[in-house]
Amino acid sequence: MIPTLLRLARVGWTLARYDVLFPKELTGRLPAAGRIVGQIARIGGPKVDGDIGARMSVALEELGPAWIKFGQFLATRPDIIGAEAAHGLSRLKDKLAPFSQAEARKVLSDAFVGDADRLFGDLGPPIAAASIAQVHKITDPDGRQWAVKLLRPDIERLIARELKGMMLVARTVELFFKASRRLKPVPFVETVGAALTKELDLRREAGAGDAFGEVVAYDGYLAAPKIDWTRSAQRVLVTSWVDGKPLTDPTALDGHDRVVTAQKVTRGFLAAALDHGMFHADMHEGNLIIAPDGTLFAIDFGIMGRLGANEQRFLAEILFGFLRRDYRRVAEVHFEAGYVPADQDVGEFSNSLRAIGEPIWGRPAREVSMGRLLLQLLDTTEHFGMAMRPELVLLQKTMVQVEGVARAIDPDHDIWETSRVVVERFIRRELGPEGQVRRVLGEVEAGLAALRKLPALVERLEADANRKR
Repeated sequence: MIPTLLRLARVGWTLARYDVLFPKELTGRLPAAGRIVGQIARIGGPKVDGDIGARMSVALEELGPAWIKFGQFLATRPDIIGAEAAHGLSRLKDKLAPFSQAEARKVLSDAFVGDADRLFGDLGPPIAAASIAQVHKITDPDGRQWAVKLLRPDIERLIARELKGMMLVARTVELFFKASRRLKPVPFVETVGAALTKELDLRREAGAGDAFGEVVAYDGYLAAPKIDWTRSAQRVLVTSWVDGKPLTDPTALDGHDRVVTAQKVTRGFLAAALDHGMFHADMHEGNLIIAPDGTLFAIDFGIMGRLGANEQRFLAEILFGFLRRDYRRVAEVHFEAGYVPADQDVGEFSNSLRAIGEPIWGRPAREVSMGRLLLQLLDTTEHFGMAMRPELVLLQKTMVQVEGVARAIDPDHDIWETSRVVVERFIRRELGPEGQVRRVLGEVEAGLAALRKLPALVERLEADANRKR
Protein backbone atom coordinates (compact mmCIF):
# COMPACT_ATOMS: atom_id res chain seq x y z
CA MET A 1 0.00 0.00 0.00
CA ILE A 2 2.80 2.44 0.88
CA PRO A 3 4.59 2.03 -2.50
CA THR A 4 1.26 2.69 -4.25
CA LEU A 5 0.71 5.85 -2.20
CA LEU A 6 4.25 7.06 -2.96
CA ARG A 7 3.68 6.50 -6.69
CA LEU A 8 0.41 8.39 -6.45
CA ALA A 9 2.18 11.27 -4.72
CA ARG A 10 4.60 11.42 -7.66
CA VAL A 11 1.69 11.31 -10.13
CA GLY A 12 -0.13 14.09 -8.29
CA TRP A 13 2.94 16.31 -8.09
CA THR A 14 3.75 15.78 -11.79
CA LEU A 15 0.20 16.70 -12.81
CA ALA A 16 0.29 19.74 -10.54
CA ARG A 17 3.64 20.93 -11.98
CA TYR A 18 2.21 20.77 -15.48
CA ASP A 19 -0.85 22.74 -14.33
CA VAL A 20 -3.26 19.84 -14.80
CA LEU A 21 -4.36 18.91 -11.28
CA PHE A 22 -5.34 22.47 -10.24
CA PRO A 23 -5.48 24.19 -13.65
CA LYS A 24 -5.47 27.95 -13.97
CA GLU A 25 -8.57 27.74 -16.19
CA LEU A 26 -10.60 26.56 -13.16
CA THR A 27 -9.13 28.93 -10.57
CA GLY A 28 -12.50 30.54 -9.86
CA ARG A 29 -14.10 27.17 -9.09
CA LEU A 30 -11.33 25.65 -6.99
CA PRO A 31 -11.34 25.67 -3.17
CA ALA A 32 -8.78 27.92 -1.50
CA ALA A 33 -6.41 25.01 -0.79
CA GLY A 34 -6.51 23.95 -4.43
CA ARG A 35 -5.75 27.46 -5.65
CA ILE A 36 -2.77 27.76 -3.29
CA VAL A 37 -1.31 24.34 -4.21
CA GLY A 38 -1.80 25.13 -7.90
CA GLN A 39 0.02 28.44 -7.61
CA ILE A 40 2.93 26.86 -5.71
CA ALA A 41 3.25 23.99 -8.20
CA ARG A 42 3.29 26.37 -11.17
CA ILE A 43 6.26 28.29 -9.75
CA GLY A 44 9.24 27.09 -11.74
CA GLY A 45 7.18 24.34 -13.33
CA PRO A 46 7.60 23.32 -16.99
CA LYS A 47 6.08 25.77 -19.46
CA VAL A 48 3.85 24.02 -22.01
CA ASP A 49 1.88 25.99 -24.57
CA GLY A 50 -1.74 25.08 -25.14
CA ASP A 51 -4.83 24.06 -23.22
CA ILE A 52 -5.17 21.59 -20.36
CA GLY A 53 -5.26 18.66 -22.79
CA ALA A 54 -1.92 19.64 -24.31
CA ARG A 55 -0.37 20.07 -20.86
CA MET A 56 -1.78 16.76 -19.67
CA SER A 57 -0.35 14.95 -22.70
CA VAL A 58 3.20 16.11 -21.82
CA ALA A 59 2.73 15.21 -18.14
CA LEU A 60 1.49 11.71 -18.97
CA GLU A 61 4.43 11.15 -21.30
CA GLU A 62 6.72 11.91 -18.37
CA LEU A 63 4.84 9.47 -16.10
CA GLY A 64 5.39 6.51 -18.42
CA PRO A 65 3.72 3.75 -20.46
CA ALA A 66 0.58 3.02 -18.46
CA TRP A 67 -0.25 6.71 -18.08
CA ILE A 68 0.36 7.35 -21.78
CA LYS A 69 -2.17 4.64 -22.60
CA PHE A 70 -4.54 6.07 -19.99
CA GLY A 71 -4.31 9.43 -21.76
CA GLN A 72 -4.98 7.83 -25.12
CA PHE A 73 -8.16 6.30 -23.77
CA LEU A 74 -9.18 9.59 -22.16
CA ALA A 75 -8.80 11.14 -25.62
CA THR A 76 -11.57 8.81 -26.82
CA ARG A 77 -13.98 10.16 -24.18
CA PRO A 78 -14.77 13.82 -24.94
CA ASP A 79 -18.04 13.21 -23.12
CA ILE A 80 -16.04 12.90 -19.88
CA ILE A 81 -13.21 15.42 -20.21
CA GLY A 82 -14.61 17.78 -22.85
CA ALA A 83 -13.88 18.12 -26.56
CA GLU A 84 -11.01 20.61 -26.14
CA ALA A 85 -9.11 18.50 -23.62
CA ALA A 86 -9.70 15.35 -25.70
CA HIS A 87 -8.25 17.09 -28.74
CA GLY A 88 -5.16 18.10 -26.76
CA LEU A 89 -4.66 14.54 -25.51
CA SER A 90 -4.91 13.18 -29.05
CA ARG A 91 -1.40 14.62 -29.58
CA LEU A 92 0.14 12.21 -27.06
CA LYS A 93 3.48 10.98 -28.40
CA ASP A 94 3.55 7.26 -27.70
CA LYS A 95 7.35 7.10 -27.98
CA LEU A 96 10.02 5.97 -25.53
CA ALA A 97 13.68 5.02 -25.70
CA PRO A 98 14.13 1.52 -27.17
CA PHE A 99 15.17 -1.43 -25.05
CA SER A 100 18.42 -3.23 -25.86
CA GLN A 101 19.10 -5.75 -28.61
CA ALA A 102 19.98 -8.36 -25.97
CA GLU A 103 16.58 -7.88 -24.30
CA ALA A 104 14.87 -8.13 -27.69
CA ARG A 105 16.66 -11.42 -28.35
CA LYS A 106 15.53 -12.73 -24.96
CA VAL A 107 11.88 -11.94 -25.78
CA LEU A 108 12.23 -14.03 -28.93
CA SER A 109 14.09 -16.86 -27.15
CA ASP A 110 11.42 -17.08 -24.44
CA ALA A 111 8.62 -17.13 -27.02
CA PHE A 112 10.26 -19.63 -29.41
CA VAL A 113 12.45 -21.86 -27.26
CA GLY A 114 15.20 -23.38 -29.39
CA ASP A 115 13.81 -21.90 -32.62
CA ALA A 116 14.41 -18.15 -32.26
CA ASP A 117 17.67 -18.06 -34.23
CA ARG A 118 16.21 -20.10 -37.08
CA LEU A 119 12.97 -18.11 -37.27
CA PHE A 120 14.37 -14.61 -36.85
CA GLY A 121 17.95 -14.82 -38.10
CA ASP A 122 19.72 -11.46 -38.11
CA LEU A 123 17.36 -9.21 -36.13
CA GLY A 124 17.90 -5.60 -37.12
CA PRO A 125 18.06 -2.73 -34.61
CA PRO A 126 14.78 -1.17 -33.39
CA ILE A 127 13.27 1.24 -35.89
CA ALA A 128 10.40 2.47 -33.68
CA ALA A 129 9.85 2.29 -29.92
CA ALA A 130 6.52 3.01 -28.21
CA SER A 131 5.24 2.68 -24.65
CA ILE A 132 4.13 -0.96 -24.94
CA ALA A 133 6.34 -2.41 -27.67
CA GLN A 134 9.02 -1.70 -30.26
CA VAL A 135 9.51 -2.76 -33.87
CA HIS A 136 12.49 -4.38 -35.60
CA LYS A 137 13.08 -5.38 -39.21
CA ILE A 138 14.25 -8.76 -40.51
CA THR A 139 14.93 -10.26 -43.93
CA ASP A 140 14.23 -13.97 -44.48
CA PRO A 141 16.41 -16.30 -46.63
CA ASP A 142 14.11 -15.65 -49.61
CA GLY A 143 14.81 -11.91 -49.41
CA ARG A 144 11.37 -10.98 -48.04
CA GLN A 145 11.27 -8.30 -45.36
CA TRP A 146 9.18 -8.48 -42.20
CA ALA A 147 8.33 -6.20 -39.28
CA VAL A 148 8.79 -7.76 -35.83
CA LYS A 149 6.88 -6.17 -32.95
CA LEU A 150 8.06 -7.09 -29.43
CA LEU A 151 6.47 -6.26 -26.09
CA ARG A 152 8.71 -4.39 -23.66
CA PRO A 153 10.33 -6.58 -20.99
CA ASP A 154 8.33 -6.68 -17.76
CA ILE A 155 5.62 -4.42 -19.23
CA GLU A 156 2.87 -6.62 -17.79
CA ARG A 157 4.06 -6.06 -14.20
CA LEU A 158 4.51 -2.33 -14.79
CA ILE A 159 1.02 -1.92 -16.23
CA ALA A 160 -0.57 -3.96 -13.41
CA ARG A 161 1.24 -1.83 -10.80
CA GLU A 162 0.14 1.47 -12.33
CA LEU A 163 -3.43 0.27 -12.79
CA LYS A 164 -3.63 -0.28 -9.03
CA GLY A 165 -2.71 3.36 -8.55
CA MET A 166 -5.27 4.52 -11.10
CA MET A 167 -7.97 2.47 -9.39
CA LEU A 168 -7.10 3.99 -6.01
CA VAL A 169 -7.40 7.48 -7.53
CA ALA A 170 -10.76 6.60 -9.11
CA ARG A 171 -12.17 5.25 -5.83
CA THR A 172 -10.92 8.28 -3.91
CA VAL A 173 -12.52 10.64 -6.43
CA GLU A 174 -15.83 8.77 -6.24
CA LEU A 175 -15.74 8.81 -2.44
CA PHE A 176 -14.99 12.50 -1.91
CA PHE A 177 -16.45 14.11 -5.05
CA LYS A 178 -20.04 12.95 -5.45
CA ALA A 179 -20.50 14.97 -8.64
CA SER A 180 -17.93 12.74 -10.33
CA ARG A 181 -20.04 9.62 -9.92
CA ARG A 182 -22.12 10.29 -13.02
CA LEU A 183 -18.85 10.06 -14.99
CA LYS A 184 -18.22 6.61 -13.46
CA PRO A 185 -14.45 6.93 -12.81
CA VAL A 186 -14.08 3.39 -11.41
CA PRO A 187 -15.81 1.66 -14.37
CA PHE A 188 -13.76 3.85 -16.72
CA VAL A 189 -10.48 2.74 -15.14
CA GLU A 190 -11.72 -0.86 -15.31
CA THR A 191 -12.38 -0.35 -19.02
CA VAL A 192 -8.90 1.08 -19.51
CA GLY A 193 -7.42 -1.87 -17.61
CA ALA A 194 -9.29 -4.40 -19.73
CA ALA A 195 -8.19 -2.69 -22.94
CA LEU A 196 -4.57 -2.51 -21.79
CA THR A 197 -4.64 -6.19 -20.88
CA LYS A 198 -5.77 -6.98 -24.42
CA GLU A 199 -2.90 -4.90 -25.85
CA LEU A 200 -0.46 -7.00 -23.84
CA ASP A 201 -1.42 -10.07 -25.89
CA LEU A 202 -0.17 -9.50 -29.42
CA ARG A 203 -2.16 -12.50 -30.64
CA ARG A 204 -5.26 -10.33 -30.27
CA GLU A 205 -3.68 -7.61 -32.39
CA ALA A 206 -2.71 -10.23 -34.96
CA GLY A 207 -6.34 -11.37 -35.16
CA ALA A 208 -7.60 -7.82 -35.48
CA GLY A 209 -5.04 -6.99 -38.18
CA ASP A 210 -5.87 -10.12 -40.15
CA ALA A 211 -9.61 -9.40 -39.98
CA PHE A 212 -9.10 -5.75 -40.92
CA GLY A 213 -7.00 -6.81 -43.92
CA GLU A 214 -9.88 -8.95 -45.19
CA VAL A 215 -12.37 -6.14 -44.64
CA VAL A 216 -10.47 -3.40 -46.47
CA ALA A 217 -9.63 -5.72 -49.38
CA TYR A 218 -13.28 -5.58 -50.51
CA ASP A 219 -13.04 -1.97 -51.67
CA GLY A 220 -9.31 -1.39 -51.86
CA TYR A 221 -9.41 2.08 -50.34
CA LEU A 222 -6.94 0.90 -47.70
CA ALA A 223 -4.66 -2.10 -47.29
CA ALA A 224 -3.10 -3.89 -44.31
CA PRO A 225 0.14 -5.88 -43.91
CA LYS A 226 -0.09 -9.68 -43.88
CA ILE A 227 0.21 -11.53 -40.58
CA ASP A 228 2.88 -14.22 -40.25
CA TRP A 229 1.12 -16.62 -37.91
CA THR A 230 4.05 -19.06 -37.67
CA ARG A 231 6.27 -16.40 -36.07
CA SER A 232 3.68 -14.61 -33.94
CA ALA A 233 3.00 -15.29 -30.26
CA GLN A 234 1.69 -13.58 -27.14
CA ARG A 235 4.67 -11.19 -26.94
CA VAL A 236 5.73 -11.25 -30.62
CA LEU A 237 3.87 -10.08 -33.74
CA VAL A 238 5.33 -10.46 -37.23
CA THR A 239 3.80 -8.79 -40.28
CA SER A 240 4.92 -8.20 -43.84
CA TRP A 241 7.12 -5.14 -44.21
CA VAL A 242 5.37 -2.13 -45.77
CA ASP A 243 7.70 -0.41 -48.19
CA GLY A 244 6.68 3.23 -48.16
CA LYS A 245 6.62 6.44 -46.15
CA PRO A 246 4.38 7.28 -43.18
CA LEU A 247 2.22 10.35 -43.70
CA THR A 248 4.22 12.05 -40.95
CA ASP A 249 7.05 12.33 -43.51
CA PRO A 250 6.80 15.76 -45.22
CA THR A 251 7.78 14.14 -48.54
CA ALA A 252 5.42 11.17 -48.27
CA LEU A 253 2.84 12.54 -50.72
CA ASP A 254 5.29 13.86 -53.30
CA GLY A 255 4.19 12.49 -56.67
CA HIS A 256 0.86 11.22 -55.33
CA ASP A 257 -2.65 12.55 -55.98
CA ARG A 258 -3.62 14.31 -52.75
CA VAL A 259 -7.35 14.46 -53.57
CA VAL A 260 -7.52 10.69 -54.20
CA THR A 261 -5.42 9.88 -51.13
CA ALA A 262 -7.70 11.96 -48.86
CA GLN A 263 -10.73 10.16 -50.31
CA LYS A 264 -9.10 6.80 -49.53
CA VAL A 265 -8.68 7.77 -45.88
CA THR A 266 -12.33 8.80 -45.44
CA ARG A 267 -13.94 6.07 -47.53
CA GLY A 268 -11.68 3.36 -46.13
CA PHE A 269 -12.68 4.24 -42.58
CA LEU A 270 -16.41 4.52 -43.31
CA ALA A 271 -16.64 1.44 -45.53
CA ALA A 272 -15.06 -0.72 -42.83
CA ALA A 273 -17.34 0.72 -40.12
CA LEU A 274 -20.62 0.65 -42.08
CA ASP A 275 -20.22 -2.47 -44.18
CA HIS A 276 -18.30 -4.68 -41.77
CA GLY A 277 -18.85 -3.25 -38.28
CA MET A 278 -15.19 -2.70 -37.45
CA PHE A 279 -12.85 0.25 -37.80
CA HIS A 280 -9.26 1.20 -37.09
CA ALA A 281 -9.61 3.49 -34.06
CA ASP A 282 -6.14 5.07 -34.18
CA MET A 283 -5.81 6.37 -37.75
CA HIS A 284 -3.26 9.11 -37.18
CA GLU A 285 -0.62 9.94 -39.81
CA GLY A 286 2.01 7.71 -38.17
CA ASN A 287 -0.20 4.66 -38.66
CA LEU A 288 -0.80 5.36 -42.36
CA ILE A 289 1.94 4.49 -44.85
CA ILE A 290 1.78 5.28 -48.56
CA ALA A 291 3.59 2.90 -50.91
CA PRO A 292 5.34 4.04 -54.12
CA ASP A 293 2.37 2.81 -56.20
CA GLY A 294 -0.09 4.89 -54.13
CA THR A 295 -1.46 2.03 -52.00
CA LEU A 296 -2.36 3.36 -48.56
CA PHE A 297 -1.56 0.95 -45.72
CA ALA A 298 -2.97 1.11 -42.20
CA ILE A 299 -0.75 -0.41 -39.49
CA ASP A 300 -0.90 -0.97 -35.70
CA PHE A 301 -4.15 -2.68 -34.72
CA GLY A 302 -3.92 -2.31 -30.95
CA ILE A 303 -7.06 -0.14 -30.75
CA MET A 304 -9.98 -1.27 -32.91
CA GLY A 305 -13.62 -0.21 -32.80
CA ARG A 306 -16.63 -2.50 -33.23
CA LEU A 307 -20.19 -1.72 -34.27
CA GLY A 308 -23.16 -4.07 -34.05
CA ALA A 309 -25.76 -4.30 -36.82
CA ASN A 310 -28.00 -1.76 -35.05
CA GLU A 311 -25.13 0.72 -34.67
CA GLN A 312 -24.15 0.29 -38.35
CA ARG A 313 -27.69 1.08 -39.48
CA PHE A 314 -27.93 3.88 -36.94
CA LEU A 315 -24.77 5.57 -38.24
CA ALA A 316 -25.73 5.15 -41.91
CA GLU A 317 -29.25 6.50 -41.47
CA ILE A 318 -28.04 9.46 -39.43
CA LEU A 319 -25.46 10.44 -42.03
CA PHE A 320 -27.96 9.82 -44.84
CA GLY A 321 -30.56 11.92 -43.05
CA PHE A 322 -28.16 14.82 -42.59
CA LEU A 323 -27.07 14.53 -46.24
CA ARG A 324 -30.74 14.93 -47.25
CA ARG A 325 -31.49 17.39 -44.42
CA ASP A 326 -34.26 15.03 -43.28
CA TYR A 327 -34.07 15.79 -39.56
CA ARG A 328 -37.37 14.11 -38.79
CA ARG A 329 -35.99 10.80 -40.07
CA VAL A 330 -32.76 11.24 -38.08
CA ALA A 331 -34.88 11.78 -34.96
CA GLU A 332 -37.01 8.71 -35.70
CA VAL A 333 -33.90 6.55 -36.08
CA HIS A 334 -32.82 7.47 -32.55
CA PHE A 335 -36.20 6.40 -31.18
CA GLU A 336 -36.34 3.20 -33.27
CA ALA A 337 -32.88 2.19 -32.06
CA GLY A 338 -33.97 2.76 -28.46
CA TYR A 339 -31.25 5.35 -27.90
CA VAL A 340 -33.71 8.08 -26.89
CA PRO A 341 -36.43 7.12 -24.37
CA ALA A 342 -39.92 6.72 -25.83
CA ASP A 343 -41.35 9.33 -23.45
CA GLN A 344 -39.39 12.10 -25.21
CA ASP A 345 -41.01 14.18 -27.96
CA VAL A 346 -39.79 13.22 -31.46
CA GLY A 347 -40.81 16.59 -32.92
CA GLU A 348 -38.87 18.54 -30.31
CA PHE A 349 -35.87 16.28 -30.84
CA SER A 350 -36.15 16.82 -34.61
CA ASN A 351 -36.03 20.60 -34.10
CA SER A 352 -32.88 20.26 -31.98
CA LEU A 353 -31.25 18.23 -34.77
CA ARG A 354 -32.22 20.90 -37.29
CA ALA A 355 -30.37 23.46 -35.17
CA ILE A 356 -27.26 21.26 -35.52
CA GLY A 357 -27.54 20.53 -39.23
CA GLU A 358 -28.74 23.71 -40.88
CA PRO A 359 -25.74 25.93 -39.97
CA ILE A 360 -23.40 23.67 -41.99
CA TRP A 361 -25.12 24.02 -45.37
CA GLY A 362 -23.76 26.55 -47.81
CA ARG A 363 -20.43 26.79 -46.01
CA PRO A 364 -17.11 25.83 -47.68
CA ALA A 365 -16.27 22.13 -47.37
CA ARG A 366 -13.16 22.83 -45.28
CA GLU A 367 -15.33 24.48 -42.61
CA VAL A 368 -17.83 21.61 -42.24
CA SER A 369 -16.81 18.83 -39.84
CA MET A 370 -18.73 15.56 -39.80
CA GLY A 371 -16.96 14.48 -36.62
CA ARG A 372 -17.87 17.67 -34.78
CA LEU A 373 -21.45 17.38 -35.99
CA LEU A 374 -21.61 13.90 -34.44
CA LEU A 375 -20.16 15.31 -31.20
CA GLN A 376 -22.90 17.95 -31.13
CA LEU A 377 -25.39 15.18 -31.83
CA LEU A 378 -24.16 13.15 -28.85
CA ASP A 379 -24.34 16.24 -26.63
CA THR A 380 -27.91 16.91 -27.77
CA THR A 381 -29.09 13.32 -27.32
CA GLU A 382 -27.76 13.35 -23.76
CA HIS A 383 -30.20 16.18 -22.98
CA PHE A 384 -32.98 13.93 -24.27
CA GLY A 385 -32.06 11.08 -21.94
CA MET A 386 -29.73 9.07 -24.18
CA ALA A 387 -27.02 7.31 -22.18
CA MET A 388 -23.53 7.67 -23.65
CA ARG A 389 -22.59 4.61 -25.68
CA PRO A 390 -18.80 3.96 -25.67
CA GLU A 391 -18.74 2.52 -29.19
CA LEU A 392 -20.39 5.64 -30.62
CA VAL A 393 -18.08 7.97 -28.68
CA LEU A 394 -15.03 6.06 -29.97
CA LEU A 395 -16.48 6.26 -33.48
CA GLN A 396 -16.93 10.03 -33.17
CA LYS A 397 -13.40 10.51 -31.83
CA THR A 398 -11.95 8.47 -34.69
CA MET A 399 -14.01 10.36 -37.25
CA VAL A 400 -12.55 13.65 -36.01
CA GLN A 401 -9.10 12.10 -36.35
CA VAL A 402 -9.84 10.80 -39.86
CA GLU A 403 -11.16 14.21 -40.90
CA GLY A 404 -8.03 15.88 -39.62
CA VAL A 405 -5.78 13.50 -41.56
CA ALA A 406 -7.83 13.84 -44.77
CA ARG A 407 -7.82 17.64 -44.63
CA ALA A 408 -4.11 17.74 -43.85
CA ILE A 409 -3.66 15.85 -47.13
CA ASP A 410 -6.21 17.92 -49.07
CA PRO A 411 -7.31 21.17 -47.36
CA ASP A 412 -10.41 21.32 -49.61
CA HIS A 413 -11.48 17.75 -48.81
CA ASP A 414 -15.29 17.52 -48.70
CA ILE A 415 -15.93 14.74 -46.22
CA TRP A 416 -19.69 14.82 -46.85
CA GLU A 417 -19.53 14.29 -50.61
CA THR A 418 -16.69 11.81 -50.23
CA SER A 419 -18.79 9.79 -47.77
CA ARG A 420 -21.92 9.88 -49.90
CA VAL A 421 -20.94 6.94 -52.12
CA VAL A 422 -20.35 4.66 -49.10
CA VAL A 423 -23.42 5.81 -47.14
CA GLU A 424 -25.84 5.58 -50.10
CA ARG A 425 -24.50 2.15 -51.01
CA PHE A 426 -25.25 0.93 -47.49
CA ILE A 427 -28.75 2.43 -47.57
CA ARG A 428 -29.57 0.77 -50.92
CA ARG A 429 -28.25 -2.60 -49.79
CA GLU A 430 -29.60 -2.73 -46.25
CA LEU A 431 -32.80 -0.67 -46.45
CA GLY A 432 -33.79 -1.40 -50.06
CA PRO A 433 -35.76 -4.46 -51.28
CA GLU A 434 -32.81 -6.85 -50.88
CA GLY A 435 -32.21 -5.78 -47.30
CA GLN A 436 -35.92 -6.01 -46.43
CA VAL A 437 -36.11 -9.58 -47.78
CA ARG A 438 -32.99 -10.50 -45.80
CA ARG A 439 -34.48 -9.07 -42.59
CA VAL A 440 -37.79 -10.91 -43.10
CA LEU A 441 -35.93 -14.19 -43.67
CA GLY A 442 -33.91 -13.53 -40.52
CA GLU A 443 -37.09 -12.95 -38.49
CA VAL A 444 -38.65 -16.13 -39.91
CA GLU A 445 -35.53 -18.11 -39.04
CA ALA A 446 -35.57 -16.70 -35.50
CA GLY A 447 -39.25 -17.64 -35.18
CA LEU A 448 -38.61 -21.20 -36.36
CA ALA A 449 -35.72 -21.52 -33.91
CA ALA A 450 -38.05 -20.45 -31.09
CA LEU A 451 -40.66 -23.00 -32.20
CA ARG A 452 -38.07 -25.77 -32.18
CA LYS A 453 -37.38 -24.98 -28.52
CA LEU A 454 -41.08 -25.07 -27.61
CA PRO A 455 -41.44 -28.86 -26.99
CA ALA A 456 -38.50 -28.88 -24.58
CA LEU A 457 -39.95 -25.85 -22.78
CA VAL A 458 -43.33 -27.59 -22.43
CA GLU A 459 -41.62 -30.70 -21.04
CA ARG A 460 -39.76 -28.63 -18.43
CA LEU A 461 -42.98 -26.89 -17.38
CA GLU A 462 -44.79 -30.23 -17.03
CA ALA A 463 -41.91 -31.66 -15.01
CA ASP A 464 -41.94 -28.64 -12.69
CA ALA A 465 -45.71 -28.94 -12.25
CA ASN A 466 -45.42 -32.69 -11.41
CA ARG A 467 -42.73 -32.00 -8.79
CA LYS A 468 -44.95 -29.43 -7.07
CA ARG A 469 -47.90 -31.82 -6.72
